[in-house]
Amino acid sequence: MNWNKSENKALLRALLSLKNADEAGRFLRDLLTKAEIAEFAKRFRAAEMLAKKEPYSAIERETGLSSTTVARVSKWLKGKEGGYRRVIGRLHHHSSPIARGG
Repeated sequence: MNWNKSENKALLRALLSLKNADEAGRFLRDLLTKAEIAEFAKRFRAAEMLAKKEPYSAIERETGLSSTTVARVSKWLKGKEGGYRRVIGRLHHHSSPIARGG
């Protein structure tokens, strides 16, 4: 992924400008389809479950994701980028703005 491309940098700046869960939800709804949001939510849930060492079968059953997608999420969770790990770690160490209603 080339994060140095101007349109990718602009997207990152837009994400970083969001102040709370309401703003984030509104922006994501404008940016993505409902199906895309649902898919991303399922992938993130799979990452959380994988981080807890839950079996693929339970993840597939709860999320409806294919075993291929769960395996891909697992690969990214363990990968060098660390995006899933960082966010999951932060959510487990800090109260979430969504949980606070923010």
